[in-house]
Amino acid sequence: MTTESGTTTAQPKSVPTGGGFAPLRQPVFAVLWAATVLGNTGSFMRDVASSWLVTDLSASPAAVAMVQAAGTLPIFLLAIPAGVLSDTMDRRKFLILIQLLLASVSISLMVLSHLGLLTVSSLVALTFVGGIGAALMGPTWQSIVPELVPKRDLKSAVALNSLGINIARSIGPAAGGVLLTGFGAAATYGADVLSYVFVIAALLWWRRAPNADDALTEHFMGAFRAGLRYARASRELHVVLFRAAVFFAFGSAIWALLPLVARTLLAGDAGLYGILLGAVGAGAILGALVLPRLRQWLDADGLLLASSIVTALVMAVLALGPPQGVAVAILLLLGAAWIIALTTLNGTAQAILPNWVRGRALAVYLTVFNGAMAGGSLGWGLVAQALGIPTTLLIAAVGLIAVGVILHRVKLPTGEVDLVASNHWPEPLTADPIEHDRGPVMILVEYRIRAEDRAPFLEALNRLAGERRRDGAYGWGVTEDTADPERIMEWFMVESWAEHLRQHRRVSNADADLQRETTRYHIGPEKPVVQHFVALEAGRGRVESL
Repeated sequence: MTTESGTTTAQPKSVPTGGGFAPLRQPVFAVLWAATVLGNTGSFMRDVASSWLVTDLSASPAAVAMVQAAGTLPIFLLAIPAGVLSDTMDRRKFLILIQLLLASVSISLMVLSHLGLLTVSSLVALTFVGGIGAALMGPTWQSIVPELVPKRDLKSAVALNSLGINIARSIGPAAGGVLLTGFGAAATYGADVLSYVFVIAALLWWRRAPNADDALTEHFMGAFRAGLRYARASRELHVVLFRAAVFFAFGSAIWALLPLVARTLLAGDAGLYGILLGAVGAGAILGALVLPRLRQWLDADGLLLASSIVTALVMAVLALGPPQGVAVAILLLLGAAWIIALTTLNGTAQAILPNWVRGRALAVYLTVFNGAMAGGSLGWGLVAQALGIPTTLLIAAVGLIAVGVILHRVKLPTGEVDLVASNHWPEPLTADPIEHDRGPVMILVEYRIRAEDRAPFLEALNRLAGERRRDGAYGWGVTEDTADPERIMEWFMVESWAEHLRQHRRVSNADADLQRETTRYHIGPEKPVVQHFVALEAGRGRVESL
């Protein structure tokens, strides 16, 4: 199913022609969208059953938090490999295999629950396996959206996916609570199993076009390293990851403790818990509807601060054990604040990422998101076990407001640069064809710079160094000729010839502007000289000892 974080695949801007529901005119998209709404509804029903059932099996807050963490920890561990797999495997077949895995988890939960054999350990273990399926599902499912609709309808398709998740969030928990109260956990898990039948049938019905062959298609380990190199070199992404980690670490307290809040502070049953989660989903829909208007008044930093304050106030009110009606009402506010924060952080991350690395870099974001949620859930569960639920919620609320105000000065990037591939960098000339796996490759760029221009040139060159590293270089440096101070050499290393050819494709229009800013300091009638040096093949060019 699609993930709670709502990550998407972006495309160049285009004008939709048929309104927000135009993608539903595409039969494949409509069928898969309906199937995912049903599938996500079943998943929310399963989660309600598991979250509530653990309170019957153990009164320990740490046990309840452990179930919450078990569902998110695999996404923290596997999001990046999953993003790579989504780019290197047949996505349709991969999705079917993941659905079968998730269905087997729900079948196991159903059977164990029916036989009365379900324990905290088995529930945590199966929830962890389900989290593995969710980790593999997220990047893959999001990456197929551009295949299902025309480019002009892509934004509408993304919005419909978000709407579908929140429809399921509104229906699933409430329906799960009703089933759990009336028929028991086994029936609730059985309903989730049935939802996978519809999703698998829709995927089998879809006849996906085969991938086009490309000699420069990345393999798993190379794509994995390229994604990590980009994430390590992108300062803007670091800001988004830091802000997200802090927000979700404190905000996770409400999700980790909500089952116990419903049972102990609100004196409710499984039905109330489902209604509370349904209120969160309904609030998320309302938040998505009012977000465009809020953006007219607040920038991304203002929206994130407002979401932090509202989330903290909701936790503080819940700590007081309010009447059940009040709790339902304030969870509407929580849903709105949560979806605004998610959308703001996700949208910022997407705006700063070029298409070639979007899936992998968003997988890094998912890793941070789910790592903060998993670690926060475990941490707040242990705090609640020691200090009690009300005190823990108050501590989390005060902390969230404090860090929200402090980090408001750490501004999120605007994401206004042009990241469309420029294709301005000509293919390197070679005397003979070079095998793609040969490497490493050293690229030398020779500049001639006047003495008075050296300082601004080096400043521009250092900015260009970030682009070189983001697009594939694992080493970079600059040297000068001791005999000719005007002669300055930039060098960078890439791991293979194929990776350097991909580097040519990855340069964006914004990166091209950086290159032009650097080369404008170059003097002489010709452009800077570019040379390529590739490592000799094994057994050739060895230097014999004397």
